[in-house]
Amino acid sequence: MFSKSRINEPGPKAEAEKPKAPETPMTKPSMDFTPSAPKGKAGASVLSSDLTVVGNLRTTGDIQVEGTVEGDIRAHLLTVGESATIRGEIVADDIVVNGRVIGRVRGLKVRLTSTARVEGDIIHKTIAIESGAHFEGSVQRQEDPLSNGRPGAGTVRLDAAAAAKDPE
Repeated sequence: MFSKSRINEPGPKAEAEKPKAPETPMTKPSMDFTPSAPKGKAGASVLSSDLTVVGNLRTTGDIQVEGTVEGDIRAHLLTVGESATIRGEIVADDIVVNGRVIGRVRGLKVRLTSTARVEGDIIHKTIAIESGAHFEGSVQRQEDPLSNGRPGAGTVRLDAAAAAKDPE
């Protein structure tokens, strides 16, 4: 039942002389970063101040624009940064304008901060305009401003040239 220690026995001592590495259990590699948003909920996409986008942007998530966008934007939450310029229509559930927008704004909740510069019509459910904001255009309240797009079925739109050709 009891036996002698192997240290005193003659023979190869290679195993005894080798320093053993500390045993660590096999685990998955750890991540070097911590996600900023909770799992399943992505954070806002940020368009930096040195970025110019030519084209339309569409997402069901959040966007923060610090650069220039020449096109329409549709998002859940849109934040227009102080250094940003947007030339096109913006449509979102929540819109916060700190910078410049040239075009129509449609949102359930629209907020123009004191640094906002908006040139275009605003269609909203609720609106807040801080003192110092610059706004040129019309404001219209609608119960569902997101569904009111460009003229669609049932809407007739004629320009002066088309009306002149048709004598009726």
